[in-house]
Amino acid sequence: MRRSPHNIIATETTVKRSTDVSAPGGGPAQPSTGQIIVLFIGLMLAMFMFSLNQTVLATALPTIVGELNGVDQMLWVQTGFMLSSTILMPAYGRLGDQLGRKNLFITAISIFIAGSVIGFLSQSMGWLIAGRVVQGVGGGGMMILSQAIIASVVPARQRGKYMGIMGSVFAVSSVAGPLIGGWLTEGPGWRWAFILALPLGLLAILATALFFREDPSTRTGERSVDGSGLALIAVFTSSVVLISAWGGTHYDWSSPQIIGLIIAGVLAAVAFVFVENRVDAPIIPMWLFKDRNFTLASIAGITLSVGMFGVISYMPTYLQMTHELSPAVAGLSMIPLMASMLVVGTSVGFLIARTGRYKGYPIAGLFLAALGLVLLSTLTPTTPIWMLMVFLAVFGTGLGLALQQLVLIVQNSFPVAMVGTATASNNYFRQVGGTLGMSLVGTLFTSRLMANLEEGLSAVPGGAGDLGSANSITPDIVSNLPGPMYDLVVGAYNDALVPLFLWIAPLALVGGVIACFIDPKPLATSNEPVERNVLEDA
Repeated sequence: MRRSPHNIIATETTVKRSTDVSAPGGGPAQPSTGQIIVLFIGLMLAMFMFSLNQTVLATALPTIVGELNGVDQMLWVQTGFMLSSTILMPAYGRLGDQLGRKNLFITAISIFIAGSVIGFLSQSMGWLIAGRVVQGVGGGGMMILSQAIIASVVPARQRGKYMGIMGSVFAVSSVAGPLIGGWLTEGPGWRWAFILALPLGLLAILATALFFREDPSTRTGERSVDGSGLALIAVFTSSVVLISAWGGTHYDWSSPQIIGLIIAGVLAAVAFVFVENRVDAPIIPMWLFKDRNFTLASIAGITLSVGMFGVISYMPTYLQMTHELSPAVAGLSMIPLMASMLVVGTSVGFLIARTGRYKGYPIAGLFLAALGLVLLSTLTPTTPIWMLMVFLAVFGTGLGLALQQLVLIVQNSFPVAMVGTATASNNYFRQVGGTLGMSLVGTLFTSRLMANLEEGLSAVPGGAGDLGSANSITPDIVSNLPGPMYDLVVGAYNDALVPLFLWIAPLALVGGVIACFIDPKPLATSNEPVERNVLEDA
């Protein structure tokens, strides 16, 4: 028989999750503040590894694809990583709730390190993309289990400040990634960006092994694995990404390939709902959607992630090509986004811990993010850098207000034994939004850029001339072009990317409206299960 939410919560209520020195029944002692801090640093390192690898290749990407002759495959370097991590997030969350999070977390970090080694050794775009996919397989677990582990040792009311700091990891990596990637590209080479995973990963493993004393009472005890659900998630997610990547570019929207992918995605989604309502331990339990806050926060997270990853992934490339910035300086130009997101996200976390109020922050954040996207859509090659930085700061402030608060809202709606599943499911939808953002912006950017270059070069006497193949353009080549050719390439990059920010801005507005309907439930002050978390049987 499939276990209902009542069964799971009833099991959990038999073991008291208090702040006493020792847990009932001989369980592990509640960790001290010092132990939580050291563990938290380890979790931050793991999240930093994951988030850094979403951005570290951003400034190096023009050089990488130029060296490996793969401009037309550029979007898959980022999208491959996002796709594999997104598919596996729900599985990691559910398995962590079932079997325990500690060993699973260490395994995820190890897989990530293996993918980094593949990326370091790659000699072709195919191997580079394969390494990124393996990194994503481990990265999905690092992202989800970091948040689930901290939720298992810190009550929701106090968790706000931890989640705020965790959110700042994304802010730091949004600048540190492009900056480190740019410095390495100009120095020892872009391959060394993959080596960063080794020391950071080993430190995260050490902190987890020594300071995370897992309480068996936070496991549901289920042993079955929802393989069919995971397979259907893979089909659905891959279909969505491939439709956004290939539709209107590689294939016409009416082509058999795109129509087939649409049918496959729809059938996979329908089959997934059917399967999840019948298996013993569903990866994404359908009863999660009976909680209004889970549903609304997940939808809002999707809308925010589309814009976030669309900007972070391609803005450094834009700055190098249109403003002649070096990779390192392009990374530094992202500091306003990082600083505003860091300061705002951390401050809001502490305010929530003190006041217990949180609803207004994600609403304001989503509307402000939409404003930031509109401002970024006005950029031209002659826009002063200081003005661009102001626009990035506005966008970063919106992210800081909303990003981690949406996760906290979801976690506050479920007991500790299900927090991994709830967090993973919420993050899955956010990552789908992020993957769509990377894929849609990347596909449209690449196709519009190639079309702009082909159109412009066809009107130039002698064709490409000093430019060479459009697939092999690097910032160095562009900076050495003669005046008319330089203007042509810079204009092609600007016209290919900037309008896309205006196209995705309405999504953030929709997310802000949706967030207005979130129910401001009181934040739990302990990790004991409470009656308001009890869900009705599906």
